[in-house]
Amino acid sequence: MNAPTQAAHLAPEVAQRAVPEALIEALKARFGVNCSTALVVREQHGRDESAFTTVPPPAAVVFAESTQDVSDAVRLCAQFQVPVIPFGVGSSLEGHLLAVQGGVSIDLMRMNKVLSINPEDLLVVVQPGVTRKQLNEEIKSTGLFFPIDPGADATIGGMSATRASGTNAVRYGTMRENVLALEVVTASGEVIRTGTRAKKSSAGYDLTRLMVGSEGTLGVMTEITVKLYPLPEAISAAICSFPSIEAAVRAVIKTIQLGVPIARVELIDHNAVRMVNAYAKLGLREEPLLLMEFHGSPAGVKEQAETVQDIASEFGGNAFEWATTPEERTRLWTARHNAYFAALQSRPGCRAISTDTCVPISRLADCLLDSIAETDASGIPYFLVGHVGDGNFHFGYLIDPNNPQECATAEALNQQLVHRALRLGGTCTGEHGIGLHKMDFLRTETGEGAVDMMRTIKRALDPHNIMNPGKIFSM
Repeated sequence: MNAPTQAAHLAPEVAQRAVPEALIEALKARFGVNCSTALVVREQHGRDESAFTTVPPPAAVVFAESTQDVSDAVRLCAQFQVPVIPFGVGSSLEGHLLAVQGGVSIDLMRMNKVLSINPEDLLVVVQPGVTRKQLNEEIKSTGLFFPIDPGADATIGGMSATRASGTNAVRYGTMRENVLALEVVTASGEVIRTGTRAKKSSAGYDLTRLMVGSEGTLGVMTEITVKLYPLPEAISAAICSFPSIEAAVRAVIKTIQLGVPIARVELIDHNAVRMVNAYAKLGLREEPLLLMEFHGSPAGVKEQAETVQDIASEFGGNAFEWATTPEERTRLWTARHNAYFAALQSRPGCRAISTDTCVPISRLADCLLDSIAETDASGIPYFLVGHVGDGNFHFGYLIDPNNPQECATAEALNQQLVHRALRLGGTCTGEHGIGLHKMDFLRTETGEGAVDMMRTIKRALDPHNIMNPGKIFSM
């Protein structure tokens, strides 16, 4: 495997493209106060939750309010061959939003309308700035919900661009399975539509799937049609502590292989439990635990829960705590979603380097246990959480960004983990995407031939390489 060419806290050294003053003047003439060159605004749009810290901000930020705004902004940038970087809430972990070659950031957060709700067909059309929590709040009266939950209150546009998944993926799939159609502004500023509201189609190339996961490198999504699901008649959540990570993972593997239709199953290691307890003032047992959720009819939920409890007991699971009210479930899942921030608070001033491998469920224990042994031996503080029902897990290495040795150690651990995951038939990223940080890993996973094919697609759709350049692969 080729090692990454830079430590996690350093920006890749890519030449910034000049942004002509004529372009800035044209953007200001078209957008007025919705185009900003203020340093504080540009800096806000020049960083995300990744550990990259030295990338200059974009030259300007355009606050788009419509598809026409996006189209006009892209057309102007295309005229001057200046990069365009779509921006949502800034929760990316792999440097997707950074202006590594300079350019203009297009902020889509004002495009935050739910355009149409079709309960009969179980779908909704939204603008890209709609967040997942906003969407579920606006559709709750229909008895439906949108299940994709990556933890952060990300935008539907950002989730589509990175092919996000999260805690519910084991039952409801990822964004790949749940986006039906798109409206996209291409690199020339043209507006196209992909897909339909029908559940399936055999009409031509699947451009929707091509755009979902393209990380802003092929176009800017301006409308997204996603699937909805009926709210379960009954929901029950439970936590269960285990004597070891291996015991917890073996219980999950057996649960999945027996076909139990569990909705969520999250692994939290003892480090993460300790951090969450301190952060959220909880009293969870500081042992590896599984956080589970069951959806269905009351009888079905009861049967699922009893089956999983029996499986867990075979592997030493104990201290089951049930949560059936919305308030109790929210308390448990809030603790899980706060694990990242709890970890950062446990070591003030640190940055978290988050891994994102995913392996076949049968190899999950092998991958996790060897990786834990390596990380323990390194001395780097860390936490471990995982959507283990689909084989996806995350180490969070807590490093001092000013300590080159810690940065190098974290990178080495990440490389060893990805090596291992790929040997076991897995992937370098289960949900965060490639961005800047995983470009070398993509070549190792797919091979140069596949990456060359991706470059060919990119050149055909974006001949001047203006759409979020420097991400996924180099040109």
